[in-house]
Amino acid sequence: MCPNSVRIGATMRKSESLIGFVLGLTAATAYDANWTSLDTRPLPSWYDDAKVGIFIVGGVFSVPSWGEEFGGASGEWFQDYWQLEKRQSYVDFMAQNYPPGFTYADFAASLKYDLFNATQWAELFVKSGAKYTVFLTKHHDGFTLWPSATSFNWNSQDVGPRRDVTGEITAATKAAGLHAGVYHSLFEWVNPLFLADQANNFTTRNFVKKTMGELHDLVSRYEPDVIWSDGDWPAGDEYWQAPLEFLQWLVNDSPVKDTVVFNDRWGKGDSCKHGSFYSCQDRYNPGKVQTHKWENAMTLDYHSWGYRRNARAGDYMPLDQLLEQLVSTVAFGGNILINVGPAVDGSIPVIMEERLVSLGAWLSVNGEGVYGTTVWRAQKEEGGKLRAYYTASKANASVYLHLLDWPTAGGVLNLTQPKPQAGMAASLLTASGGLPCGIEAAHGGAGITVSL
Repeated sequence: MCPNSVRIGATMRKSESLIGFVLGLTAATAYDANWTSLDTRPLPSWYDDAKVGIFIVGGVFSVPSWGEEFGGASGEWFQDYWQLEKRQSYVDFMAQNYPPGFTYADFAASLKYDLFNATQWAELFVKSGAKYTVFLTKHHDGFTLWPSATSFNWNSQDVGPRRDVTGEITAATKAAGLHAGVYHSLFEWVNPLFLADQANNFTTRNFVKKTMGELHDLVSRYEPDVIWSDGDWPAGDEYWQAPLEFLQWLVNDSPVKDTVVFNDRWGKGDSCKHGSFYSCQDRYNPGKVQTHKWENAMTLDYHSWGYRRNARAGDYMPLDQLLEQLVSTVAFGGNILINVGPAVDGSIPVIMEERLVSLGAWLSVNGEGVYGTTVWRAQKEEGGKLRAYYTASKANASVYLHLLDWPTAGGVLNLTQPKPQAGMAASLLTASGGLPCGIEAAHGGAGITVSL
């Protein structure tokens, strides 16, 4: 049974609501190139209101599209697991399927994206109920999905698709009314410039010039509203100092200075400490309210961000678990970023499309309790067997209860968190509006009882 949401209307006292972070931009402020200054920038309100985004992770690794079932990141890390770590299963896969001497770079020519249609992608994302996208423009293998001048013959214009994939998807996303974002890896596994800096204990910064130039290029070309940085962990701020200069430009002088948000992966040790929002770790869902805006970046495939041809149906998160990830994330103040991995032909695999369409069908009925909401004083019903999470309208007029299990006791909900108040009413959100529910104070005034 898919969850339904119940609207509980009341005039809540201010003490019953909880907003954990500063929203909206005020008068123009000049920010300095340090975290003390950058961390004072308010979060643009569109991002907190959006709640739901789509992560798109595809690239050269989509050609072998193979990975082990060990959780984490098995598909898109193909180059590392095969060539650098030499994991036996990946070595065996290559020996069984490709000729001797085949290199990772040889995969690129087969990344045709012949079925890629940016407009169809955008239509699917709108249908999913998402309000923004984050598109992978470069992973740790260094292949860029746009015609980067610093990645000659290792980009989607020169080899493989022979097109500016980033340009097409960002344009289509914006045309569909969504906010467009980009993912970018700071480091590259086998880039000679990075390896030389690493060999020098990061006392030289020749590679930093390349990777920061890419970020400037992405922002100037495509004007994304989200910058999702990754690959920062090999070195600390003493090496990755340049991102602070980039971020200063981003929020002061870039074409998206008033709308852009950025995550927290800009140097070893910065994660969960600095950024417009915290991504902390993959699949981050802390289970409690945070004092800073955060995001749960998670995958439909339990084991991989990139598409795997060897995945089985059971490797994909079912709808009920996806909905619990969504409502629990929003109840604790986060956004959810749901990953899909395109196939080598540029299509979204049908099983992923089905999950997104089903999610959108649920949001079309229950989105009132998701979009534009804030955390309430209580985030869930504690105790008993009722799995249910609360959100609240920012106007403090309604509380929303997201039910993950339909009540079996005659359609009656015994809720301990809402306090009985004069004029309180409840309704079940439906496709045609609200279906009135019976409501009364629980015995002793310890909560309310709602009859669905």
